[in-house]
Amino acid sequence: MAALVRAANKPQLGASLLPVGILAVVAMMVLPLPLVLLDVFFVFNILLSLLVLMVALYSYRPLDFSSFPSVLLIATVLRLALNVASTRIVLTDGHTGSGAAGRVIEAFGNFVIAGNFAVGIVVFLILVIINLVVITKGAGRVSEVSARFTLDAMPGKQMAIDADLNAGLMTPEQARARRAEVGEEADFYGAMDGASKFVKGDAIAGILILLANILGGIIIGTSQHGLSFGSAAETYVLLSIGDGLVAQIPSLLLSIATAIIVTRVASTQDMAGHIGAQIGLHRAWVPVAAVMGIMGMIPGMPNGLFLLFALAAAVVAWITRDKGETGATAKPAGGPAVRPNALPAPGAASGGASDTRSDADDSNAITAEDVTDYAPITIQIGFGLIPLIEESAGGALVPRITSIRREVSKAMGFVIPGVRIRDDMGLPTNTYRIRIRQAVVAEDAAYPDRKLALPGGSTIRKLRGIEVKDPSFGLDAVWIQPHQQTEAEADDYVVVEPASVIATHLSQMLYAHAADLIGADDVQGLLDNLERVAPTLVESVVPKLVPLHVLTAVLRGLLIERMPIADLPRILEDLAGMSGRVSDPQDMAETLRRALAPQLLQQIAPLKESLHLITLSSALEELLVRSVHGSAGLIVDDGLTRQILTQLNAAEESVIAKGSQPVVVVSAQLRRPFAAFLRAHGVTSIVLAVSELPDNRKVEIAASIGAQLPPAPDDRESGQ
Repeated sequence: MAALVRAANKPQLGASLLPVGILAVVAMMVLPLPLVLLDVFFVFNILLSLLVLMVALYSYRPLDFSSFPSVLLIATVLRLALNVASTRIVLTDGHTGSGAAGRVIEAFGNFVIAGNFAVGIVVFLILVIINLVVITKGAGRVSEVSARFTLDAMPGKQMAIDADLNAGLMTPEQARARRAEVGEEADFYGAMDGASKFVKGDAIAGILILLANILGGIIIGTSQHGLSFGSAAETYVLLSIGDGLVAQIPSLLLSIATAIIVTRVASTQDMAGHIGAQIGLHRAWVPVAAVMGIMGMIPGMPNGLFLLFALAAAVVAWITRDKGETGATAKPAGGPAVRPNALPAPGAASGGASDTRSDADDSNAITAEDVTDYAPITIQIGFGLIPLIEESAGGALVPRITSIRREVSKAMGFVIPGVRIRDDMGLPTNTYRIRIRQAVVAEDAAYPDRKLALPGGSTIRKLRGIEVKDPSFGLDAVWIQPHQQTEAEADDYVVVEPASVIATHLSQMLYAHAADLIGADDVQGLLDNLERVAPTLVESVVPKLVPLHVLTAVLRGLLIERMPIADLPRILEDLAGMSGRVSDPQDMAETLRRALAPQLLQQIAPLKESLHLITLSSALEELLVRSVHGSAGLIVDDGLTRQILTQLNAAEESVIAKGSQPVVVVSAQLRRPFAAFLRAHGVTSIVLAVSELPDNRKVEIAASIGAQLPPAPDDRESGQ
């Protein structure tokens, strides 16, 4: 045993012994095995199963035993190899008596089942039922669910790590370690989902091997060795049951270890400490002691036993009296207890001198988890919108959001993080709120029992319903009853489901705030992916010519104005050409726009369709050019600002109502300050310079802004 422990502590020796051991196990299935070695391996199998069970019990979290799936596979193969070896010996020499298959099988046949094969069959079947129907089936289901939820939660965990890294709460080394842990956790639960099938298959194989031993032994004993049917049945059934129990007991131990591992919750304590800390609840043990005491006084009951256990429960209640309510909710590792909905002690607010504790010492102390939410995208919904996310109620919001994420990710060129949906009882019933990081970027209302109707170009009648503005594009719309849909569609209304309304609104916010959703780690992920096909390009540009933080700022500058970054090779090549000439990330992004503009326009309108442009009158454009003041940007008085925004909004509504998406086109020198001016006023219009329009695209002037605005003041007049 000491040699085994020393070998386990030497990785190189263990690495060389493991392949030899696997080959030996396989050889056991083919080559005859001496009885002495068979006994040794049976005892070793029991030792291995007990060791695995103890390690599972003393693990603080599942990943502490991340090699468990591999150990389970090896132990299962070892047990099956022993079954094959023992079957060969039982069928070959079983006619010689109960000791033909070794002392271990004989001991289990004589001691455990007292030499009665009928009792042995019943015991064996009970063990198989417990193993297969109860433990293995439950552990398999838990493994399957854990694997699915762990994989679904991976993007959110990765985003939380990125958020902590960007906020400076951890170092890059710590972030890499946590990412590796997240990946290891997903691999572990995925492997456990498959490993649980080994346990189930092993239990079924035990039954089949038992039947094969019994039937084969009876046939061989009667036909080849001249035994009577009764004598052959007694001999071979006894040996087969002993063989089955020797294998089934370790199998049961491994099944229990599997169930413990997959149901284990990460903690700073082992399983015994974890359970003991949570069941040591004084208020739970007091009624238990009282009920047991009452049952102990009922005539006809085993009063002594019930009173003895009532006394034991009372002792536990006395020992745990100081824990109060903290037993079930105490934080591990000696952290302060948390009592939900706990109230301050009487007089706590009156300034009494008897209690000088601060709120940090109280059970209601505020923790970092209470005030932080690292979800990059969150949709908060009121109570009335919950049916939209319930599968049982036919809610279509979740699949629609998944589709929107995929669509926006393809359009923008990077993976949009997962969307967290949570109900918020503080919101009005039918209200939803969209948050990007910690900022609320949109809020509106939807009605799950209605549909949103948007008028078309030839709409005549006005529908009855709740009149609103479409949250995505600001068009006039009305929430109608479902039975009005046929009437609305006949009058050229476009009828939209409430889930689609929220999802479309979300897509607009994702496009508008894409720059807030990408960080240095996301950019590094894009570079790692590109490095597989263009390693020289990545290595020569980042970080030699363009540091990672500068590249991140450049990509954010492009995404702010919805410019896609999918063509990362082109971006890196152009940035390499700017090296030494342009240093400001915003200037770099502005220079890159002309090469990337065709990709943006492809998303707005197909190549063969015309682009619908909104232009500025020459007088307005001249006035705005004069109003640009360096780094301060475009400075315009309030009256002119209102007129520009009003005319722009009307022009865009007109184009959108015709089923097209407008593009605002200005001169190159005005493009950047005018786009910043619109963003500052909450307008997400796409603004291009005339020079950014490709020569191969057909254009159509949909509207011109500024025709009714006052002419630009003359320089001489302004100087008087």
